[in-house]
Amino acid sequence: MSNKELLCKFPFNLDPEIPDKRVNGSVEFDGEVLRVTIDGEEIKTVKRTDIKEFLTDNGVGCIFVSYKDKDDDVHLLCRSDIKYSKGQIKQVRRLNHYLEDGVMPPFSDKGEKCPKCGRPYRDGSHVCLHCQNKTKLLVRTFKLFSQYKLYMFVAIVLFFGVSGLCLVIPYLNRIAVDNYIKSPDPANADMMSYVIIILSILGLEIFIRTISVIRYHVLIAASNKMIVKLRNELFDKIERLSVGNISKRNTGDLMRRVGWDTHILQNFVINYLPNILEQLAVFIAVAVFMFIYDPMLFLMILLPTPFVVLSFRLFWNSMRGLFHKRWLAGSKTNSILHDIFSGIRVVKSFGMEHKESMRFQGGTAEEKRMQEITDIRWSFIMPVLRFFIGLGEFIILFYVGNRILGGTMTLGEMSQFSSYTAMIYGPLRMIAQIPRRWMEFSTSSAKVFEIMDEEVDVADAEKPVDIDIKGEIDIKDVSFGYDSGNEVLHKINIHIKPGEFIGLVGASGVGKSTLINLIMRMYDVEDGSITVDGVDIRDISQESLRSQIGVVLQETFLFSGTVYQNIAYAKPGATRDEVIAVAKLAGCHDFICRMPDGYNTRVGERGSTLSGGERQRVAIARALLHDPRILILDEATASLDTETEKQIQDALAKLSAQRTTIAIAHRLSTLRNATRLVVLDKGRVAEIGTHDELIAKEGIYYGLVMAQREMSNMNA
Repeated sequence: MSNKELLCKFPFNLDPEIPDKRVNGSVEFDGEVLRVTIDGEEIKTVKRTDIKEFLTDNGVGCIFVSYKDKDDDVHLLCRSDIKYSKGQIKQVRRLNHYLEDGVMPPFSDKGEKCPKCGRPYRDGSHVCLHCQNKTKLLVRTFKLFSQYKLYMFVAIVLFFGVSGLCLVIPYLNRIAVDNYIKSPDPANADMMSYVIIILSILGLEIFIRTISVIRYHVLIAASNKMIVKLRNELFDKIERLSVGNISKRNTGDLMRRVGWDTHILQNFVINYLPNILEQLAVFIAVAVFMFIYDPMLFLMILLPTPFVVLSFRLFWNSMRGLFHKRWLAGSKTNSILHDIFSGIRVVKSFGMEHKESMRFQGGTAEEKRMQEITDIRWSFIMPVLRFFIGLGEFIILFYVGNRILGGTMTLGEMSQFSSYTAMIYGPLRMIAQIPRRWMEFSTSSAKVFEIMDEEVDVADAEKPVDIDIKGEIDIKDVSFGYDSGNEVLHKINIHIKPGEFIGLVGASGVGKSTLINLIMRMYDVEDGSITVDGVDIRDISQESLRSQIGVVLQETFLFSGTVYQNIAYAKPGATRDEVIAVAKLAGCHDFICRMPDGYNTRVGERGSTLSGGERQRVAIARALLHDPRILILDEATASLDTETEKQIQDALAKLSAQRTTIAIAHRLSTLRNATRLVVLDKGRVAEIGTHDELIAKEGIYYGLVMAQREMSNMNA
């Protein structure tokens, strides 16, 4: 072994050769030699001079780390399960950086796993659901009421008012029984006083019910305001997250958090927590009274409590896991349903209704299975808890019966204490329900606050600037890679002048769409910088930047609404003449006029009633109405026929003189008006020049053009 200081070291846990064998391995690099060890035994050494590039490749449930030698042959170094994937991808990028520049960037696994329990965070999250303090979640939920303090104060006062009045009724019952019903001389009893007592009991009952109704309405008013506020804040937070962060979560997951989980919070705060507080207040008041009056009786009442609490603790961890699994099953079912409805045309086109029905049934069956497991577990727990509580009641019955038979307690006193005992056991019985309600609440609140606590990975600077964009773009030494793979872009350098029409060319997967996403700041660059008019886009407010960029994406999306609403979406205050003008420019005015309701025709969800070409033309009109200083076209004319494509190209040629345009197109004829073409290959800039210059060079671009011409001739 070398005595040199290690520059890089990372573990792996799967044998490179035997599929299911687990090992304790590591890869070490000291700048000159790379060593691979398994269980302390060195199995491979490679000199730095023999390594051209390091590679990662995702397998089925595992990740491979390899290197490419000078002859471009690939050699496997190690294999790991997905647990190590993010860290190894980062390490491989560091190693490649060292091979190229001789400098090893610092490594940090912060944000990959929980520092407390070591569990990896789930994709798109930096919050450990396992280690979250559930009590703090309740405190945070209460803080949502902070601006509704008056409501809470009134509700609390009414809580204690109801609790105090509830204690009076059993006392009046005792007087009615001992002084009138079981009086030694009933014939001489004062009937007027008896009627007054009965009416007092009736009046108290009515008054208590009235206060309860008022209290409930106060809580409803506060909770509805709170839940609307929470949903709005949650939705706003999701919108602030980057595209990369949101894409790591499925739609059903996010919809469940905004809809179902916030509903669980509201139900807990409105229907369950107030009941707990009321029962607790009654319990304390009755407990104090009974302890003063008869300590022995009070201790007998509390006898079952330790057993109830012990049972609660024994089942807590297992039940918490079950509730989390049930939540995940419900989220998966929502996602399946969303996918099916969103892609219903594809489902029907391939005749896959039965298969999708089976997939949905599978999701609901899993949700049903988890629900049944949870209910069966509770069906075992609840009788045990009720038995312990019932046992205490039998003990009290024996104790009180002996005192009555011994003449030391009257029937009225027994009636009073029976009522108080019921008030004591009401909260004790509720203890049996607390775990279920609490787990539902803690699971849903953890999911809600996980989003609320998520760091915004693409955030505005502390003091962002707003600029009037002229259109000069500088891309300097930009490198970028997604979490799940190698670098997509590596040290990209492009200077774009204001008003230029730049065409991005290259095979699929070379980073063209990634580059325009970085320009729009959907993601932040890892290395290098992108400036607009000399200002780093990370210093420009996102609203200012994107409000001056018009985009027609490869996947055209239209909202469910009218054609007019979809075009005017880019400029809500646009006049009808402005909308029609851009529609004519985008070549969609004629087909819109042929539609049943013209511009007021509804396009259906995701524009389902329009053809692919019609949707793209509406999207182009929407982008043009935005009047952007930078226009980005990602395969904007891919679904258009030749005649319509030529119309739009002519329109774009006129527009490009007034704005900076960046266009991606696999159909190279679309870029005939481009000022310059940038050819990307393997994440790098391979060629830059005009069409004629690149054809004369006979490089990558020349090969792409010749291949398309050959395909055109074959199809002719």
